[in-house]
Amino acid sequence: MRILLIGNPNVGKSVIFSRLTGIRVIASNYPGTTVSYSRGFTKVGQETAEVIDVPGTYTLDPTSEAEQVALRMLDTGDIVVNVVNATNLERNLYLTLQLLEKKIPMVIALNMWDETRHRGIRIDLQKLTELLGVPVIPTVATSGQGIKELVENIPNAASPETPSRSRDERWVAIGSIIDQVQQVTHRHHTWYEHLADASVNPLAGGLIALAVLAGVFFVVRLIGEGLISHVFDPLFDRLWAPVVLKLSQLMGSGGFIHDIIVGKIAGEKIDFLTSFGLLTTGLYIEFAVVLPYILSFYLVLGVLEDTGYLPRLAVLMDTIMHRLGLHGYAIIPTLLGLGCNVPAILATRILESKRERFIAAALISIAVPCAALQAMIIGLVGKHGGQYVAIVYGTLFVVWIGLGIILSHAVRGFTPELLIEIPPYRLPPVKLTLQKLWIRAYGFLKEAVPIVLGGILVINVLFLLGVFGAIADLAAPVVTGLFGLPKEAVIAVVVGFVRKDVAVGMLAPLGLSAEQLVVACVVLAMFFPCIATFVVLRRELGARNTLISTGIMISAALITGGLLHLILQTR
Repeated sequence: MRILLIGNPNVGKSVIFSRLTGIRVIASNYPGTTVSYSRGFTKVGQETAEVIDVPGTYTLDPTSEAEQVALRMLDTGDIVVNVVNATNLERNLYLTLQLLEKKIPMVIALNMWDETRHRGIRIDLQKLTELLGVPVIPTVATSGQGIKELVENIPNAASPETPSRSRDERWVAIGSIIDQVQQVTHRHHTWYEHLADASVNPLAGGLIALAVLAGVFFVVRLIGEGLISHVFDPLFDRLWAPVVLKLSQLMGSGGFIHDIIVGKIAGEKIDFLTSFGLLTTGLYIEFAVVLPYILSFYLVLGVLEDTGYLPRLAVLMDTIMHRLGLHGYAIIPTLLGLGCNVPAILATRILESKRERFIAAALISIAVPCAALQAMIIGLVGKHGGQYVAIVYGTLFVVWIGLGIILSHAVRGFTPELLIEIPPYRLPPVKLTLQKLWIRAYGFLKEAVPIVLGGILVINVLFLLGVFGAIADLAAPVVTGLFGLPKEAVIAVVVGFVRKDVAVGMLAPLGLSAEQLVVACVVLAMFFPCIATFVVLRRELGARNTLISTGIMISAALITGGLLHLILQTR
């Protein structure tokens, strides 16, 4: 038996999926969290049933890639669990009536049932069940209320005789159903709702957005630097360093194998950032430099997602984003890109047109540094003063705006208006927010650690064999003449294809000036996506558009790096 969880975006499908299958997936308080499908299993009576979490869709007439996936999956299911937002019954019933017309056995999970009371909404469940002809089960996915009853009623899924209707006829039928089952009583606005109104006001919303962004930057740095200073650095210095020093002595304190595994060590102290061994730099970069900022950034992002602020930011940014050939909703994948470019590129599926997806993916790949890269930039460039970090971020922001304007004129197609559901503000559920943080941090370590260790191994071998020296000589005219960097910096540019955070770490031993570090970090950020992002780009954009996007990246990096070098040289 295959059960499909289908419903409008942001109605709690992913949370119900986790409740049914035990599989933790990322769920957030904004539409479009699920852009692909997830699969798991649950027990229905004595039978094991496959459960599919289908991307959210408002209708069976798809307007985006995610909605097309939902429509394609509909024919593969035996039973549909239609997840409906009880606080917005009228809008959700349009999809419900379309699903009934498909004559697939169905059960309705009337989710967010607890919030109906808070909003003065009363729904006659018995009458709704009679009118629709299928079981209707009230649920609260975040607390688990009603999930047991939902599973028990899956065998009672029904497929009542439902006539095919036109769009107008469906809305007439929905109006009739609402009149018979729903009552809304008067109540006063809560402070949540006053804040929600202010968040989308151009003036008040702009001030709130600035305060939120400043707060995010402050909190991410506070938590990240606190973890580095008080947890990870002491762990490496006091516990790990003696083990590595002992191992170094046992290996004879030098030699080919020693340099690959332990790296270069001078005296009795290890410089974990520059020794470049698997057990020193390989572990230190990911665990003591990058992971603290990953944890702090994803924690803050999770809170923003779960409160429901991001859709309001999308509305506020809509006018600016249209200048870049996008609409306001593109701000969500862009913000995700500040954590990792891979899920950000995938999240562009929520955009309706191919033009928007191409522009958004290209801008993310070029001008949105991931958290790992940002950690290295702040750690390395920040030692020379905050103004140099500001130049890096300011340059990338100018490129993001400038390149977006150029692409909006150069890329053919259309940018539809922003049609987005604004969810209510909610307090972030602590358990779900921490689960999401764990999923993302685990995913980062699972992907990054093998790549970083493998990359450092390959780099060390190639370096010891003299390969990088030949590449550096070949690229010296560009790296030295155009960017003002020593020819050895080309090694970092090459390594950036594997991991950009490692590549920035490789700049540390070169003794670059603050201006050179700024140029090098900007070029590394823009030059080429890491290999994981490149693979996703290829899958999402196709070979031709990926090739075009790559050409734009390289051109933009060469022009920006060259101009930045000239500007900083004349200061």
